[in-house]
Amino acid sequence: MLVVVAATALLLATSLVMARIRSQVRVIGREAAPQAATAADLYFALSDMDAQATRLLLTGDSDALAGTRVDALGAYRERSRQVDADLERMLAASGGTDVAGQAVVVDLLDGLAVYHQRVGQTMTAADRVDRRQAGRLPGEALGYYTQATNVLHLRLLPAAEQLRDAATTRLDRAYAGKRATEATGYTLVLLFGGTLVVLLITLQVWMARRFRRSVNPALLGATVLSLVLGVAATVVLGAQAGRMSAARDDHLTPYLALSQLRAVGYDAAADTSRYVVAANLGLYRDDFTAKSRSLPDEIGRVAGGEARQRWEDYQRDHEKVLTLAEAGKTGAAVDALTGIRRGDAAFDFAYFDAAVGAVTDVRKAGFDRELRGAERALRGGVVVPIVGLGVVILLVPLGVRRRLAEYR
Repeated sequence: MLVVVAATALLLATSLVMARIRSQVRVIGREAAPQAATAADLYFALSDMDAQATRLLLTGDSDALAGTRVDALGAYRERSRQVDADLERMLAASGGTDVAGQAVVVDLLDGLAVYHQRVGQTMTAADRVDRRQAGRLPGEALGYYTQATNVLHLRLLPAAEQLRDAATTRLDRAYAGKRATEATGYTLVLLFGGTLVVLLITLQVWMARRFRRSVNPALLGATVLSLVLGVAATVVLGAQAGRMSAARDDHLTPYLALSQLRAVGYDAAADTSRYVVAANLGLYRDDFTAKSRSLPDEIGRVAGGEARQRWEDYQRDHEKVLTLAEAGKTGAAVDALTGIRRGDAAFDFAYFDAAVGAVTDVRKAGFDRELRGAERALRGGVVVPIVGLGVVILLVPLGVRRRLAEYR
């Protein structure tokens, strides 16, 4: 019977589409999005790791900066562990299938070993000088330091950027696949659901004329149930699509952008310290200018006006430090860099970072909330159509058999 065939087709189509979308949502939420976040975190951790190494070297042997030295060393080690953990997760996520990604991670691990070696050589060379002045490195140590920061900017950060771009591409593909499944789902529900309802109505009209009964309760129930299930499937598809779109557009994309801006901010702030440590090397002044040129507008767009204002405060601190360093006042420049009062670079940068970090946490929480909402919307998406349309398939022959029995 055509009605049973249409109901079976709708049952299979709805169940398979819902199962497929649920699987795709799981892949986005548990694999693709975390991989993109890990890649963004790796880029940030590498940037801050070098910033902390620079801050550590900046302090020299000054007793007044002993607290800063201990804090910088602890932060450097923490970021190093964070980088290792991110690389381990990315290597595990590749699952042996992403050969190109594995090669990038392996090369990054090799480059990271070189970087740590150069930083260690820098510290060893610097320690050979007794009572080293804060803000200055001896020639040999400066050479090793330059090699270390070159490894970071010419090898590690480009590799991390490559991993980040690949993870973002995988995320884009996952979302595109889900949208294609949604389009297929809408089409199949409309086609098979509409056909089923039309066939049920046609069958009721025919039986009403043939057996002179105005209402067939079983067929009427099957029609209403089919209509409800079709509408419900459409609503569920739309609800989860809205949730997942909001998760990406309103939360995940800004979160990834904030992670990137935060990393650029840390690297730019490190250029202030690099300029002093490298004896006013103009390269680092130019690097800061290039990195911070569009940073205020981008920060304001993604993190809000307060974060932008705090970055602009740090920019003024940067200019003050450079002015002092260029005037030969290295000690005053170091004090302005490491001070913990408002108007000092360390204070204002921490204030900026706190503002960006707070917005970043809100975006992450928002993504998690929308993901849970999409998963809740899909809960029962496979079982309910099977049960509901199974009832429809049972009601159709039941309604027809009773009328035929009366006719006999």
